Amino acid sequence: MNSTVTLGRKVPDFSAASTAGEFRLAQRRGQIVVLYFYPKDNTPGCTSESRDFAAASDRFTAAGACIVGVSRDSLGSHERFRAKYELPFELISDADESLCTRFSVMKQKNMYGKSVRGIERSTFLIDAHGVLRREWRGLKVPGHVDDVLQAVLALA
Repeated sequence: MNSTVTLGRKVPDFSAASTAGEFRLAQRRGQIVVLYFYPKDNTPGCTSESRDFAAASDRFTAAGACIVGVSRDSLGSHERFRAKYELPFELISDADESLCTRFSVMKQKNMYGKSVRGIERSTFLIDAHGVLRREWRGLKVPGHVDDVLQAVLALA
């Protein structure tokens, strides 16, 4: 996995370990994929964002989209996070940062006055043909899921 994604171009196929087994992008052809990257399970912003996606999941499904979350946390951490907040979608564990690198979401961030390397909260909208149609980078959680849903509905 060395090529990065480009808006308006097909996203190269990838597979990754998820809470539902092996996730493979090619197996999602014909379906819109909402891939959201978040820094860490069970942190306030990430929990809020994940719960917002969960609350809207029926509307995404009705529009022909699946939601998939990605962070560097382990599958065990993801399983506990999913169970605690009843998240109805799978979470990918990207411990080796291969997906984070492909989607260029690893950034230097300032946490409590210290510079740390982490995931920049980002969402990618991949259409039913596997083409990257939208990306949101460095986003704020409030209202974000509604923005993504509107973009999905515009594709559907």
